[in-house]
Amino acid sequence: VVVDMQQIFRSAESQWAVAGYDEAAARIEQLLVAHTGPVVWTKFVRDEQEDGAWRAYYDRWSECRLAPDSPQWDLTRPARPGAATLTLPTFSKWGPELARLAGDGPLIVCGVATDCCVLSTVLGAVDAGRAVTLVADACAGATVEAHDQAIALMAMLSPMVDIVTADDLTGRYAMS
Repeated sequence: VVVDMQQIFRSAESQWAVAGYDEAAARIEQLLVAHTGPVVWTKFVRDEQEDGAWRAYYDRWSECRLAPDSPQWDLTRPARPGAATLTLPTFSKWGPELARLAGDGPLIVCGVATDCCVLSTVLGAVDAGRAVTLVADACAGATVEAHDQAIALMAMLSPMVDIVTADDLTGRYAMS
């Protein structure tokens, strides 16, 4: 599962710019080359209704109050032909639809932001009983410190969450 690798998180001018985005994207590319199986891409796209606390959230981040068809929501790398893309207006992408798309195999997660959408997605999957492999260097957070703190938090959930590097994981692919 590649979480929210989108223009809005890459662009240095965005209020939601993620530190280390390009480095994480390079690691994700490494994983995609090594792993030829199915990949699910997720996208965060604002719900124009802004129900409940979302209104106050977008008051704080007003520059991100973009129309759902804004190119800022586009993925920064095209998904493989036939790949599934799940678009939701929530931090967590975990739910029945992602569970169905991801199948019963190993759940490997990477993307942005480690301290928000990645963390929320991992916690949702773990709550649902899924074991998760998180590729730490294929993730990036709002800041380097926030990324490191989110990784440390998820590491405390071992053995439900296994923290690896892209090199670790590509080495596993080469052995299978």
